[in-house]
Amino acid sequence: MISNQQEGERTSRMKILFVGLGGVGGYYGGKTAKAWEGGKEHEVLFLARGEHLRAIRENGLHVTAVDEEFVAGPFLASDDPREFGIVDLAVFAVKGYDLKKAALQAAPAIGAETLVLPLLNGVNSPDILREVLPQCRMLNGCVYISTRIDAPGKVRQTGGNRKMFFGPVSGAAEDLRPVEELFRKSGIDASLVENVNEVVWTKFIFMAPFAGVTSLFGRTFGEVLAGEDSQPMLEGMMREIRALSELKGVGLPPDIVELSMAKGVAFPPDTKSSMQLDCEKGRRTEIETFLGFVVREGERLGTDVHLTRGVYDALRMRSDHPCGCVSEQEGQCP
Repeated sequence: MISNQQEGERTSRMKILFVGLGGVGGYYGGKTAKAWEGGKEHEVLFLARGEHLRAIRENGLHVTAVDEEFVAGPFLASDDPREFGIVDLAVFAVKGYDLKKAALQAAPAIGAETLVLPLLNGVNSPDILREVLPQCRMLNGCVYISTRIDAPGKVRQTGGNRKMFFGPVSGAAEDLRPVEELFRKSGIDASLVENVNEVVWTKFIFMAPFAGVTSLFGRTFGEVLAGEDSQPMLEGMMREIRALSELKGVGLPPDIVELSMAKGVAFPPDTKSSMQLDCEKGRRTEIETFLGFVVREGERLGTDVHLTRGVYDALRMRSDHPCGCVSEQEGQCP
């Protein structure tokens, strides 16, 4: 627990590091940096690289959202985490396949009291981060947003309600209220929750099956839900993840599969999953984040995941690349 003195210190001044300034990190990092520009109350730091970093340093981070457009100037943007010192909060907003590499890069800025918040699609981000980071205070979280990078230094929000949920992996959440307050004062719809694992798995049980089935069949949400072969596969994969969550002690609602299927019906029928789009464009995918995790954990814990295994294997067979991408372009894989 944070003491009252510590709580006051966090409220009065924090160093917040955003690791990864892609679509998600760019939107939430941009909102936070814009709110605390100049570093008088809080220092917002960007760990970025290449042309994206160069553009941010020269012209700021341009954020275009569905209801606003602004330019954010971080207190400091760098590709060297040693320039930041030890930060109070580190927000990881990278793709699942880049998480370990990003954590290794950011490690010099992480201390024993640093709050580490991953905002990724998967459910096992804290486990991956613990493998490579020094001792820290681990959180978990998720966001509901669609974003992309338009050009170096420019990100665009295209959809989603932009909600952020976060909380401690273990222990009480109440001492994290200053972080929630900071996000909300930044104009972010953030909610601190006690049961963050349930919240993250609720998103995962919807996203992982849709990612796999849309990518496998090359169909939109509406086509998958209407398909006599794809709809039962989709629902069956959700039931496999539901059973896995029970074995891992995550308390999802009894009707979570029905709720997740209804959520898919509510999307525009021509919606494509992000993994499907990556497959179509020959980019690296989050197959391990969405499907590989379910296969490995399901088999380790002895629960039936044959449908997820089938989709996982079929997608990997389309390429010799171990990452699961469908591109033969050199440089797409590590």
